[in-house]
Amino acid sequence: MERAGATTMRGNPLTLVGPELKVGDEAPDFTAIDSGMKAVKLADTGSKTRIFSVVPSLDTPVCDAQTKRFNEAAKETGIEIYTVSVDLPFAQKRFCNSFALDNVKMISDHRDVSFGSAWGTLIKELRILSRAIFVVGPDNKLKHVEYVKEVADHPNYDAALAAAKS
Repeated sequence: MERAGATTMRGNPLTLVGPELKVGDEAPDFTAIDSGMKAVKLADTGSKTRIFSVVPSLDTPVCDAQTKRFNEAAKETGIEIYTVSVDLPFAQKRFCNSFALDNVKMISDHRDVSFGSAWGTLIKELRILSRAIFVVGPDNKLKHVEYVKEVADHPNYDAALAAAKS
């Protein structure tokens, strides 16, 4: 499934691959890898409320700010927060070590873009993920979904955190 024009980069329309998920949907399974090169599936993320913060690349200002913001939120709230990107696990680890980010967990979708395809965030033209936020409840149902229309815009952090706390 492709969604033409579902996201933009600097105003230019791009195509997202995968379904447009909605609140109440079952969180799709995926296979990605963590910074230790181990496979990660949805079941491996636990059974508490989780936030999946999806970013195009950690080496960009908004992705950097988003990851740091959620790292602080994870520290303050104890909510499990996963940052998902197609950055290599080594780059994710280097990024976290550079900024002493140890409250968010990194997931690399580089190998198969399984997360991006299943969660509807894969940008077809660039093979990176579009900016999005998903809050998954203990029952694996989506409690909050935000696909950020313009890749360079920030998500609504407060709405995601409020959904995770409720």
